[in-house]
Amino acid sequence: MSRSSRQKRTPSSLRPASGTKNAQVTGSRDAEVRQGVRKVVVDEDNAGQRVDNYLMAQIRDVPRSIIYRIIRKGEVRVNRGRVNPDTRLNTGDEVRIPPVTRKEKPEQVVPGSRVQGVMQEAVIFESDEMLVVNKPSGIAVHGGSGLDFGLIEVLRAARPGSKFLELVHRLDRDTSGLVMVAKKRSALRYLQDELRHKRIRKRYHALVAGDWPRSLKRVNEPLLRFELVSGERRVRVDAAGKESLTLFRCLESYSGYSLVEASPVTGRTHQIRVHSAWAGHPIAGDDKYMDDVSLRAFRSAGGQRLMLHARALDFTLPATGEAVHLEAPYDEAFAGTIARLTARRKASE
Repeated sequence: MSRSSRQKRTPSSLRPASGTKNAQVTGSRDAEVRQGVRKVVVDEDNAGQRVDNYLMAQIRDVPRSIIYRIIRKGEVRVNRGRVNPDTRLNTGDEVRIPPVTRKEKPEQVVPGSRVQGVMQEAVIFESDEMLVVNKPSGIAVHGGSGLDFGLIEVLRAARPGSKFLELVHRLDRDTSGLVMVAKKRSALRYLQDELRHKRIRKRYHALVAGDWPRSLKRVNEPLLRFELVSGERRVRVDAAGKESLTLFRCLESYSGYSLVEASPVTGRTHQIRVHSAWAGHPIAGDDKYMDDVSLRAFRSAGGQRLMLHARALDFTLPATGEAVHLEAPYDEAFAGTIARLTARRKASE
């Protein structure tokens, strides 16, 4: 089966912030919640899960140390018997969950209807087990680190009836393109296992500075994560880093830039961005790994974003094993930059 996406109008930048018209604040400050004893029957989708991980999902906002304490004290029972943290659950097991006092989140920002609508429109594929989103540039895949919400929180707000929505993998905030989201725990396990065994093919399009040599088809350099004095996360090529491999293919050449296809074989943080910069061709608009002069030149010519887009995915569906091919169109900012470079090349010919 082959499926491709249709062009949809999504903004090139979507930057959620608290206090805007597209967010609502709910919840009370410093409130404590204590539920009574609960008895939960394990369904088929949670079969095979460890008891400790199951409890982390059932009792949110509780430190892991408390989870282990109530298991150790025998307050957690499965079919009326004591268990260990690594005990695996089966379909139909009855889990006794004791009362646990936890602090309720002080205030929670709920994405507004406009943001929810944008993300719903960005869904380009959906089945009973999963969905795939063409993530806009400028929105993180999840909240945190000063962000009130990200893609997954927006989807959960837009789909209140969904019992399970979890990210299968991640994209950088400023990278656009295809992100897989599992709608069932069994699908999450399946897809993450497929990723680990490199059976899912991911291809990115990147506009890089300079003329990419057509003979340069692979960069196999180890990558090491580190932090700046400010605490900002960065990555560099370093012999002490983890083995990393990216395959490259030059698609188009322009005056001063090249459009390349990048296929990461490994999945390291900022892998394509750092491998491109190491090769002497940083991705246009990259404020972390592009030199200041080149970055200013790109922006002065109308560049608006990091020119990296998760273009295509090839995978098999969790339930049926059907082969799926998806392609995500560029957003207006990415497409506009390519159009300007193409016009300039034609004018000079």
